[in-house]
Formats: sequence, structure tokens, C-alpha cells
Amino acid sequence: MKKRILSAAIACLMMLSLTACGSGSGSAPAGDSSSVSGTSTASSKSYSMTYIMIRRDEFNSSLESAAKATAADLGIKLTTQDANSDSSKQLQYIESAANAGEDAVLVGIVDVSTGRECIEAAGGMPIVFINNPLEDSSLLEEYDNAIYVGSNESEAGQFQGEYLADYFKANNKTDISYIMLCGLNGYTSTIRRTEAAKQALADNGINATPAAADLVADYDRATAMDMISPLIGTSDFDCIIANNDAMALGAIEALKSKNIDPSTIPVVGIDATVDGIQAIKDGEMAMTVYQNPFGQGSSAVQVAVNLIEGKDIAANTGYKVDEENKSCLWVPFEPVTIDNVADYE
Repeated sequence: MKKRILSAAIACLMMLSLTACGSGSGSAPAGDSSSVSGTSTASSKSYSMTYIMIRRDEFNSSLESAAKATAADLGIKLTTQDANSDSSKQLQYIESAANAGEDAVLVGIVDVSTGRECIEAAGGMPIVFINNPLEDSSLLEEYDNAIYVGSNESEAGQFQGEYLADYFKANNKTDISYIMLCGLNGYTSTIRRTEAAKQALADNGINATPAAADLVADYDRATAMDMISPLIGTSDFDCIIANNDAMALGAIEALKSKNIDPSTIPVVGIDATVDGIQAIKDGEMAMTVYQNPFGQGSSAVQVAVNLIEGKDIAANTGYKVDEENKSCLWVPFEPVTIDNVADYE
């Protein structure tokens, strides 16, 4: 229900912006973690921005939709470029936006180690990184024109670990083994989600040991299935922890191909994709963690406006900056289980 409402709200915003022509009478995506619209109002000046995506997939397309809807509502011209996972191409797009006199650029960074290069390519133009955190977030504090908008990746892994700890303690089990399916090697999101899940298990009284070395499946469903299949029947494990839903679903397919009922082995993911939600409803995936692309995409546009106009970066977003790094704006994660899955359809 929640995701359906969010998508509908974005569509409404687009229609409102066409009829109101940036008059500010429509709403932008919400400030709290469950809504799409904050208190944004149309700017007194018409700005021009470019949004450079990492690649086009379900989640990034949702980010783009939210950004476009909010830009339209605020009377902003927003152009989208797809870097297609090419960091060199991304840098070229940033430089082109700066040379064209754009007011700001939004970036889903391809290579998290190229944060400084991206900021330098932007010159003095405001640059807002979306969703994929930089390798070193402290870098942002060196510049007054660079901000990160996303969700705290450690929080996602923590929700996974806490769910599994509750599950196993309810079954009178405190010693377990797990298989970990990791995303892209070296990515901040991969590292933080993985470490936080393991730490949450330990913090909640579970002695968790790996049944195999962590598997780097690149956030890809088919890769996860291929990598985990050889372990089924040859390794003993009590659960499967995946850095995203796609890999969790790949693991579920691998279990089913070996005639193992996935409901007997808790598999947990992150993102609350359409397929992930369906897997929870079907009893095949134990839980996922909702990452709010609507809140992130909308807030990124508003933050860019705030940078241009010299306002507090959190103004009109409904979200809060990190207490330790004022250059990061957090959009909270939300755990999704069979108990509340209907809210996220």
C-alpha cells in the first residue's frame, strides 16, 4: 500500500506541475520516512540541473521519478543522464553540466573512490550525491558545495541482524551459521550492510559463524544463484543474509532448485523491491528493509535548491542531517516483515 501510494503521489505531482507551471501549489515528496512530500515550495528563480544516474534499474528509476516530480513541482528544469556504470563517462557529464552553466548536479556515484574528482569536476557548482555513499564521507566536509543524501547503510544491516536474532532466540537457538551474499566489492554500502548485520547478531546474543567465505555476488540475482548453489547440500547453514533483495531472491531460487523449501531457512534482503515484497507475501523471504527512493530523490532536488540559495541543507525536506557530519542528510530505512508487508505493496 505504502509504495503504491508513493508512486501515485509522484504521478500526481507531475500532473500538478504541468498545470501549475511551478507555482508551488503542488507538494514535493514527503518528509517523514513513509511519505513522498515535504514542505517544498517553488523557487523564485527557475533553476537548471542535471541528474547523472549510476545505471537504470528498478531502484534507480524510482529515484529518478521522484527527482523529476519534485523538480517539476518546483519549476526546475531537470535533465537526466545515464552513466551506465562508467565512472569516466560520469565525470564527463559533470564537467559538461558545469560548462553549460547548470545551477546544480545530482550524482549517483559510480565509483565511490572518485568523490573528490566528481566534486572538482563540478567546480563551484553545487553537487548532491544520491543513494550511493562516498568511500570517505568526511571528504564532503572539505567543500561547501557538496552534500550526500541517502540512507545510513549500517542501519539496514542492523535491522537484518536484529530480525534474525529474534527469530533464532524464539527457536531457542543462539549458535548459528550463516551464508553472506555481498554486493559490489569495496562499495561503502556493501561493507556497512555486511558488518552491521554481523554486529547486530553478536550484540543480540547470537554466536554466528560463517558457513563459507562471504560471497561477492555484485548485487546480482543470477550471480547470487550461481554462487550459492554449490554450497547447498555441501555446507550446513541456518540462514542467508543478502545485501539486497536481488541476491536474496537468487538464493531462494537456488534453494528451490535443490527442492528445499525456502520458508525453512530464513533469507533476508534489503530494498523492498516489488519482487522482494512478493517473496515475503509468498512466505519465501523472511524479511527485507525498505530503502525510500522517493524520499531520497525528492530530497536531493530540494537540497540542491537549498545549496544554491544558501539555506540550511535540511530545509523543506523533513529529514535530519547526521549529527557528526553535517554534509549528510539521512532518509531512514524501515524493516519489512510479513507483519507489515501490506503497507509496502
